[in-house]
Amino acid sequence: MPRTMLNDEHWSKLIVIMLKDRVYNKSTHRNGKSVAGNTTKIHMAVDSYGLPIEFYITGGEVHDSKAAPTLIDMLPSADYVIADRGYDSEALREQIRDKHAIPVIPRKKNSKVGNADIDWCLYKYRLLVENVFARLKQYRGIATRYDKLKRNYESTLTLECSMIWLPM
Repeated sequence: MPRTMLNDEHWSKLIVIMLKDRVYNKSTHRNGKSVAGNTTKIHMAVDSYGLPIEFYITGGEVHDSKAAPTLIDMLPSADYVIADRGYDSEALREQIRDKHAIPVIPRKKNSKVGNADIDWCLYKYRLLVENVFARLKQYRGIATRYDKLKRNYESTLTLECSMIWLPM
């Protein structure tokens, strides 16, 4: 028997049934969409040794400061939280202070407050996160984002993060 693919007509009928029966939820199953296609952002937290401890995946259209509170809630207690300018918001700084940690996040260029309170020596340790992304991009499935579903991409990313932990 030949295999038939779902075309748009079949999918439009099937999606109604799946949504009604709560088998399929668009927000939890899909990656982000853009003009270029499926996009995702990985928000990663690493420990002081540069090993991944938590990550959170959002669509590519979601701003970093919108996803950061969820990632901060997942983190264990720490003395410092270092992030780049994309995560700059006062609400996030307050959330980090509520967890008894010191935020090391430079403010954006158009900020009226300035960066006088930033410890730039600590901020240089942000490269640990960049190094994790460099190691993850060695895996083709992560770098090219072949998976259509968010859960498949998360499971692949979890597997690759555990591979980073193995040499330790």
